[in-house]
Amino acid sequence: MLIHQLKDRIPDFASDVRINLTSMLADETLPPKSKYGVLLAAAIATRNAKVIAAMESAAAAVMTPAALETAKSAASVMAMTNVYYRFVHLASNPEYKTMPARLRMNVIDNPGVDKADFALWSLAVSAINGCGACIDAHEKALQEAWLDASEIQTAVRFAAIVQSVAIAIEAASHDTGQTV
Repeated sequence: MLIHQLKDRIPDFASDVRINLTSMLADETLPPKSKYGVLLAAAIATRNAKVIAAMESAAAAVMTPAALETAKSAASVMAMTNVYYRFVHLASNPEYKTMPARLRMNVIDNPGVDKADFALWSLAVSAINGCGACIDAHEKALQEAWLDASEIQTAVRFAAIVQSVAIAIEAASHDTGQTV
């Protein structure tokens, strides 16, 4: 599925989502590899097959196969770390903060792409998954890599738009009884 086909599936009740998707695609705040890595990682975080297919198709036009795999790695490892660190952050028992995570996360230190891109993709997924600890860690890494606040905010805005596209398409399928 292509992004324009995805856009056509967004129902009229979500016209703002359609407009945001269109403006997001025209936005050049981030370099193409960074932008499409955010879109792919965020799409994977939505767990919506149509959104994933559209974003992966678009990303494949500007990213190497290795970079595509790394965006998928960012989504996968953040699925794990977001759950764990969100628990540690939200649990009342402070003892959990002193315990080692014992989760393999080597890809974070050696992602195979620029570490700032990986952190940007991870930030987008962490925003969707609502992990404050991970958001803070990735934002700090991005600031240390000299990304400005508008670039960081753009990645999170793109994640929000991708998430809203998935929700709108799923809501429309429930209205019509179709599968997504």
